[in-house]
Amino acid sequence: MAITEYEDQIQEIVSRPDHSEFIYDFLSVYDIPRATVTKLRKRINNLAKEPGAVYLKNKLYFREGTSDLMQDFTDLQDRVDELGSKPRYLLVTNYEHLLAKDVKTNETLDIDFTKLPLHFDFFLAWNGIEKADFDKENPADVRAAERFAKLYDVVVKDNPNATRKGLNLFLIRILFCLFAEDTNIFKRDLFTNRVNEMTADDGSDFDQFISSLFGVLDFEKSQRPADTPSWLNDFPYVDGDLFKDPHEPLHFSAKSRKLIIEAGELLKWSQINPDIFGSMIQAVASEDSRSHLGMHYTSVPNIMKVIKPLFLDGLREDFEAAKGNENKLQQLYDRIGKIKFMDPACGSGNFLIITYKELRQLEIEIIKELNNIPNVQVYYIPSVTLDQFYGIEIDDFACDVTRLSLWIAEHQMNVKLHEQISDAVRPTLPLQHAGAIVRGNALLKDWNLILKHSRSDDVYVFGNPPYLGARKQDESQKKDLATALNSAKGMNSLDYISGWFFKASEFIKDSRAKYSFVTTNSITQGEQVAVLWPLLFALNSTIIFAYNSFRWKNNAKNNAGVIVAIVGVGDYRYVEDSKLLINGNLVRPVENISPYLSDGDDTVVSKSKVNLFGLPEMTFGSMPNDGGNFIISNEAYSKISDTQKRFFKKYVGSNEFMQNQTRYCLWLANIESNQYNGVAEITSRISKVKSYRLQSRRAATRKLADNPSMFGEIRWKNTNAIIIPEVSSGNRLYVPMGIVDSSYVISNKAMAIYDAELWILGLLESRMHMVWLNSIGGKLKMDYNYSITLVYNTFPVPKISTRRKKEIESLVLDILDIREEEDGTLATQYGSPLAETHPKPMNEKLLTAHQKLDVVVDHAYQSSGFENDADRFKMLLSMYKERIKVTNE
Repeated sequence: MAITEYEDQIQEIVSRPDHSEFIYDFLSVYDIPRATVTKLRKRINNLAKEPGAVYLKNKLYFREGTSDLMQDFTDLQDRVDELGSKPRYLLVTNYEHLLAKDVKTNETLDIDFTKLPLHFDFFLAWNGIEKADFDKENPADVRAAERFAKLYDVVVKDNPNATRKGLNLFLIRILFCLFAEDTNIFKRDLFTNRVNEMTADDGSDFDQFISSLFGVLDFEKSQRPADTPSWLNDFPYVDGDLFKDPHEPLHFSAKSRKLIIEAGELLKWSQINPDIFGSMIQAVASEDSRSHLGMHYTSVPNIMKVIKPLFLDGLREDFEAAKGNENKLQQLYDRIGKIKFMDPACGSGNFLIITYKELRQLEIEIIKELNNIPNVQVYYIPSVTLDQFYGIEIDDFACDVTRLSLWIAEHQMNVKLHEQISDAVRPTLPLQHAGAIVRGNALLKDWNLILKHSRSDDVYVFGNPPYLGARKQDESQKKDLATALNSAKGMNSLDYISGWFFKASEFIKDSRAKYSFVTTNSITQGEQVAVLWPLLFALNSTIIFAYNSFRWKNNAKNNAGVIVAIVGVGDYRYVEDSKLLINGNLVRPVENISPYLSDGDDTVVSKSKVNLFGLPEMTFGSMPNDGGNFIISNEAYSKISDTQKRFFKKYVGSNEFMQNQTRYCLWLANIESNQYNGVAEITSRISKVKSYRLQSRRAATRKLADNPSMFGEIRWKNTNAIIIPEVSSGNRLYVPMGIVDSSYVISNKAMAIYDAELWILGLLESRMHMVWLNSIGGKLKMDYNYSITLVYNTFPVPKISTRRKKEIESLVLDILDIREEEDGTLATQYGSPLAETHPKPMNEKLLTAHQKLDVVVDHAYQSSGFENDADRFKMLLSMYKERIKVTNE
């Protein structure tokens, strides 16, 4: 049940004039079986003997109280102390006041009876939910957003002809008023009280009320008409352009009025986190699904991963170095008031809000440190202001939410400032203007016109721009990307986020400005690297820090998380500090960060149609293009006659290989048609294949109908072959590969090297090859997506002696023998040791055999071996670079 449903049901119960059935109705709100409550009403399972009391074993001891409620509660506590089995809750009320206790946690509740809906979570143990856990997972932001969602739906339904802009502006203004009255920006409860006092219950005059209110909030009291009613003059001047535009007339009902009042009475707006709340409000008002509020915001820890290495760590280090030095502290104080920040895909402003709060906190700490220096007198003059913050966002409402959230953040930090430095006062009203929160398409905007900066200015660009694979982009998005990238060669393969990287690199060129984005890891691996990064390097960009791929999660329930990296970039001519590679809690300074987010130079690996290092050709398997008519299961194969079985071969792709499954395919290559023309089972399948191909939209497939007895693409050879799965789990230490004989047809869901020497399988199963695959190959989420042209054909191979090859072959045979001897499929033998949750170990014997192979292959590359994968990749990249250099000569 949603939070608002609890609150609304309990609100209805406490509002009744007759409370004789209160405790039974109250219990019914929770997961107390209806039959149990019915028995309580009839006193069948009520263990209390005294009048006006209800004792439900293990759940509750309730008494109706008198005017001396505290004495009534003490008497009840004494009674419960005598019991062997304690109830979870004690509750006493005279329907004006209410006292309760959680016997397990010793938490108590002492409230006006009418406030009970606000505290429904106190009793959630009846639902098997501890209050502490509930508070952690359902902050005030979620409660407010759920109630706002109900209001939004009602207002939209009541105003089908209203403009989106008018509706959204009304809702933003209402949210501000609700927050203002709960946080002393307005007088306490001023807005809700005026709605209660000055509007009719049916909502008929609410629009007139709200229009009058919004009309005065943009004027100082001295500028308001002389006949302005006192109830309106009680509201202060707001400014910030929040109430500048006229209110669009709207229709309101009793329900919408009631929901606004409840939002004021039932919510704790002072506990709102603007970074979280803003995202949820945007989700409510968007056209997208909002199946669960709270799934649309970025958590603070994840935002900190972006801004800490970009600028915040440096500012903090400067602060530590300046402690005790008045001049250095003052210089830092002045500096933080001049830095400019921009999020070019700001959404509801999460990154801007957290950055603002972090800088305001640093401002406070600098002042406190100055106050600690003897004989230094500090007069508070604001340093960090909202006009340092800029954003670009395509959604109009999100822009409004960002401004509102920044104002909320500013007020919260003003309160915090006064709490920590008593003589420092910074009024929230009139509202300050943010630098520029601009509505528009960031890929089509000139960022320099939004945030003008000089070569020496401190400017930081950051955020979490949208990522969308090339195949998922619509025509308008492809056009946006082409405009942003100046129709660069190969751009059709790039993720949508590439446009932000290019625009940001243009923006920071020839200046000290820097940027950092959360990005899909697809632009730091696979084919996109060779397309995007040379464009960025041409703009003098260099990577200054990077978080390797990790699962990006927020704090929402059931968040799925996507695989991302974080990349920080600067103009190389203005980068002086060490570059940092970050992996979890490990931070490693390096000389240069490659576009693969590894220690290395800026070399990029491009696809090659031929093998650059002399390995035999790898091809895709054979593709049936048959609508499934050539393929049969093992069970079906067992039922056909022996005379027909000669027309079938074993059929193996990635899945069959990994799961040790057997399927068969009709294979008529090099077989005369007169040998099977009379076999109905076979001719029927051929006929179905022909029909399937003729129905295709592709001309090439329809052409294949001319020869319906054959696979669409035949690559099988009458020899042994190495089989390489097309896709393999990234949770494994190695990609299982193997050998099949000519009785198998390798499907197009795997790759093959025909007539290959066994040592090549050893090379591909080695740690060296895994490092290349992991760094260069593209991935589907965290899974390996093997590429012939990008991974195999570019994989650097040294000259390997005959003796070393034989050594490798011997170790490969050991691996193959262990696979045969040990139980389970290849999938279970190789396990999932790298999985984040519920990892399964790799077979111990198999792991040992692979590790022995790794040592031998390592020594084939470098006699001393390697300390780690970073060293392996650095050498491989160097070998690739050298080979390309020689090839180009």
